[in-house]
Amino acid sequence: MSQVVLGALVLVSGALGPAWTGPARLATSAIGLVLIGAGAILGIRGVLDLRENLTVFPRPVAGARLVETGAYTHVRHPIYGGIILAAVGWALATASLPGLLAAAVLALFFGLKSRREEAWLVDEIAGYAAYRRRTRRFIPGLY
Repeated sequence: MSQVVLGALVLVSGALGPAWTGPARLATSAIGLVLIGAGAILGIRGVLDLRENLTVFPRPVAGARLVETGAYTHVRHPIYGGIILAAVGWALATASLPGLLAAAVLALFFGLKSRREEAWLVDEIAGYAAYRRRTRRFIPGLY
């Protein structure tokens, strides 16, 4: 429920822009649209790659297996990472400083949620600890 509220906050905060105009607005709008697209691709690919392991809850489903293919080759939480990328992209596309703040809060929330989730994953899925050591959390090549 919290992530739905935070997601709504990100969307609504876009209406509180534009905080900047001119060439900067054009550039951030273009970057924002690219990030929204990249976030959508990452998140959708994460959903498709999880298949029967997909759940709306952070605790893994019974009998879950380690997924290391597709988006999970590059990041441990592509759905969360995709949402974060899209939120930052939306804030940039709408030139909204409150939107950037809301995206940062959303990223913090997913950081905390993923830490709790990973504690369960390490306990319940063989090989997850090693996978975690070699794979980024949210954004391929960055974080």
